[in-house]
Amino acid sequence: MLKKVYLQFTIHSSRFTKALAFTLAETLIVMGIIGVVAALTLPNLNSSTGNKEKVAKVKKIYSNLEDAVGRAQAVYGPVETWFNNDSNNDEKTKRAAERISDFMKYSKVCAAGASGCFLQKYATMANPNTYKDIKELIGNTKPYSYILADGSSILITFLQDYIIYIYIDIDGPNKGKNIYGIDLHQFDLSNGQFSIPVASSFLFPLEVCFNGGGYGLPLYSTCTSWVLHFDNMDYLQTSNGNTCSNGGTILDGSSNTTCK
Repeated sequence: MLKKVYLQFTIHSSRFTKALAFTLAETLIVMGIIGVVAALTLPNLNSSTGNKEKVAKVKKIYSNLEDAVGRAQAVYGPVETWFNNDSNNDEKTKRAAERISDFMKYSKVCAAGASGCFLQKYATMANPNTYKDIKELIGNTKPYSYILADGSSILITFLQDYIIYIYIDIDGPNKGKNIYGIDLHQFDLSNGQFSIPVASSFLFPLEVCFNGGGYGLPLYSTCTSWVLHFDNMDYLQTSNGNTCSNGGTILDGSSNTTCK
């Protein structure tokens, strides 16, 4: 009697389990739906994560540079007094680079225009497949460049009016896209202070940064300034540097500082 009851229960349980199981076709349909959803969402998720990493790298290098410049001035005096005995921009570049690098951790130095530490070609966001010589940004100076301990690199040059131009490549010389405003950024050091444009002036300079520019004007550091002010690279979500592709929001640096 007990054996009969057990068999009946087993048969009943088997039927119950079978009734709840998915067919192969149903399983394939569900997997297909999951694949489509993943294909639509993962690229945006990866892009967002990648941009956050770039923002963090830019801010880290800026913080390290700001600290290095502050410590250099504590030892050597104000930046504007560093060049009293230098007669040309190459000598001033060497002076600035050596004093700033005294307080930074680096693994390699390329002096007086030597290659190997910094990218030689760059592109703009507007023309990402058209690469230009880095000299279009730095002129015919003999810059000093360094590969930092974290793999990123910097280039330091002195151009005019006691302005030290510092370019950074957050990926180092042999990685990344080498595109201005993405992995290539710029700081301008004037009289010991980094030139950071005010938020209300971002609209036009963001367009300039998006399309690229020449050396000698602090406007071209505004993409970097945007990153420092607003902790994002949402100008990458535009087709012209300021109009977001998700509905026409204009990045103006005041009421609109994100495309979200």
